[in-house]
Amino acid sequence: MFPAAALAVAVLLGVGGCTEPAPEPVRLSIATGSQTGVYYVFGKAYAAIVERELPYVETNVLITTASAQNVELVGDGRAQLGFTQADILPSTGNKVMAVARVYDDLLHLVTRADGPVRDLADLKGRRVSVGAPGSGTAITANRLLDVAELAGDRVEVHQLGLDASAAALRKGEIDAFFFSGGPPVRAVEQLVADLPIRLVDLGEWTDALRVRYSEVYVSRDVPYSVYGLDPISTVADPNYLVVPAGMDEDLVFELTRMLMEHRDELGVAHPAAGRMNPQSAIATAPLPLHPGAARYYQSIKP
Repeated sequence: MFPAAALAVAVLLGVGGCTEPAPEPVRLSIATGSQTGVYYVFGKAYAAIVERELPYVETNVLITTASAQNVELVGDGRAQLGFTQADILPSTGNKVMAVARVYDDLLHLVTRADGPVRDLADLKGRRVSVGAPGSGTAITANRLLDVAELAGDRVEVHQLGLDASAAALRKGEIDAFFFSGGPPVRAVEQLVADLPIRLVDLGEWTDALRVRYSEVYVSRDVPYSVYGLDPISTVADPNYLVVPAGMDEDLVFELTRMLMEHRDELGVAHPAAGRMNPQSAIATAPLPLHPGAARYYQSIKP
């Protein structure tokens, strides 16, 4: 996948300079998500760091439908890095491995402040976007509707991405939408600026999701300080950066190093990225760490 000579020179140049002839570029595609979602903002900032630190590495940030598609792209080699929620991973086989647990996605249920949806049960008979096909949002939202006995024809389901969901809510074409992402989500911030909205509290459903589907789910709070809205509790899902299982170990070591050493810079791009730390980064169950990532974390142990 990556020419060994080119990789070796690229890594050496990134560390201290070299007089060898310029090698062929090493190209890395990073699978992210919507342009107003956290994955994309995080991915763009990370790509800039990688290109700055590793000359002859060229990055390409892909706009995708997010988690499920990202894992598919990384698994079949069309992307070399991708962001994904943990709850889709048990079905991924052994094609991808983890670089790090980067932050937790929080499930947002967004509706108009003057509308009838005040709790999850109020979605019955309503028009609701559950996220784009192939997104982690769609997986989590559909699981939530299932445990709340709202699946099937009890909700008029729309399968829209984040930007399309926000636009549909503005136009009154849907009554609510789900989105799973690290707060603050830019599209939600934009809605707050020009449309009275509320976030629906979902914290009571975490245990039911854990029992029926996966123990990766936890409850997290969204305080007033995030969006200027009434504080709520909601369902959270760990979020991982993944690579192909067969990716070069030295390259993954360098990618992991840059991810951890530039947390503050990444945090400027988005606060969720700045919450990473090596202690939580290694908690990637059910996915194993890539050997290159594991070697990096071992190298910095006190």
